[in-house]
Amino acid sequence: MDLTVVTYVVYLLISIGLTVWVARTLSRNGRVFIGDVLHGNEKLADAVNQLLVVGFYLVNIGFVTLYLRSSEEISSPRELFEALSVKLGVVLLVLGIMHLGNVWALNRMRRRGLMERQQTPPVAPQGWTAPAGV
Repeated sequence: MDLTVVTYVVYLLISIGLTVWVARTLSRNGRVFIGDVLHGNEKLADAVNQLLVVGFYLVNIGFVTLYLRSSEEISSPRELFEALSVKLGVVLLVLGIMHLGNVWALNRMRRRGLMERQQTPPVAPQGWTAPAGV
C-alpha cells in the first residue's frame, strides 16, 4: 500500500477523533455557561448547545478534509511521521483556536447575562425621595 494513503488514513482517524473529543468536552462543560446565560431555561440551553456542537463539527471536519491533500510524495516511514506531525499540529492549533473562541463567546454571553441581572432592581421602586438640600 502507498504510504501517502496510509498517511491520509491515519491523519483522518486522529483528526476526526480529536475533533469529536474536543466537541464533547465543549458540549458537556459549555452547557453550564449556556444554562446560566439563559436563566435556567434547560430546553433552550440544550438546543443552543447542540447547535454549537454541530457548527463546531462542520467547521473543524471541513477544515480537516480540506487540509488532507499533500503535495509531497511520502516514500518512507520518516516522511510519513513528518507529514503527520505537520498536519496534526495545524489541526490541533485550529482546534485550540476554535476552543478558545467558544470559551470567549460563552464567557461574553454569561457576563452580559450577569450584567443584565444586576441592572434590574430586585424590587420595583415604591416611592420618590427628594434630593438632599432642596
